[in-house]
Amino acid sequence: MSVIPMKALLESGVHFGHRTQKWHPAMKPYIFTERNGIHIIDLQKTVKAVEQAYTLVSETVSTGGNVLFVGTKRQAQETIQAEATRAGMPYVTERWLGGMLTNWRTIRARINELDRLERMRDTGDFGRITKKEALILSREIERLEVLLGGIRTMIRLPELLFVVDVQREATAIHEANLLKIPVIGMVDTNCDPSNVDYVIPSNDDAIRAIKLMVGKIADAAVEGKAMRKEEAEEEPLRMAVQALPEELELTDEELLGESTLAKITPKVEFTAEEFAADSDLEAVKEEVDEDLEEIEAEEVDWQVFTSEDEDQEEE
Repeated sequence: MSVIPMKALLESGVHFGHRTQKWHPAMKPYIFTERNGIHIIDLQKTVKAVEQAYTLVSETVSTGGNVLFVGTKRQAQETIQAEATRAGMPYVTERWLGGMLTNWRTIRARINELDRLERMRDTGDFGRITKKEALILSREIERLEVLLGGIRTMIRLPELLFVVDVQREATAIHEANLLKIPVIGMVDTNCDPSNVDYVIPSNDDAIRAIKLMVGKIADAAVEGKAMRKEEAEEEPLRMAVQALPEELELTDEELLGESTLAKITPKVEFTAEEFAADSDLEAVKEEVDEDLEEIEAEEVDWQVFTSEDEDQEEE
């Protein structure tokens, strides 16, 4: 079963492209036909692309990776913020700051500055300075919150970049390409898909189409987090099993009771002492047998002697 049914794509208007005069020739493989001067996107390729992107996002998040959601156009700002927050992923809905990826160290320093200013405000340090200075710092907090609020929890560069309008977010895609970060993009018929690693041919102007696509990518991130949690719960058990000592082979005496052993063990006729006594008895028997043989030999000699005397007397 596909991640998104074809009916949902049709109802959301994903198949509507731009006017034929504004099309990009590189999008020709993803165009199904033309109708009333508007290109119609091939939804079969869209379904396959969404399935591929869904699997990629789920596997990436399950291994501990993050996906950066980018959508600064007005139709996508609210959806990007809501879905990325639901999935627990960073997002950018305001102006993309140049160097947000390639100059991440400076961006991270500004985020730390935002945290510092908020701590000053919360602890009441603003009361120790003049009202003008406090007002300037408050405006700085608001400005940084608008620009960097979505990536405050991002402590390192993301493993994936999801972009709604690849033509509008060309700077973000360029920085991701420089850093070898894979890009998943909703590409309309007027955009160039050459810089996007995973192309999702789709209408990037309709709010319903944006909600559908962004929602599915967020679902993939949620599924990947659930898989990550299951693996984290199974890891201690796996380590405990590996730490168990090898089972020792037990003998019959340790496994069976005395009564069972008495039944299955063959009876021994002689103990060690009896066997020693029997050995002495056999030695005595041998001596007796020798004595009997000597007695029999003497009797034979006696019989021969008596027969000779009888013969002499008869003569």
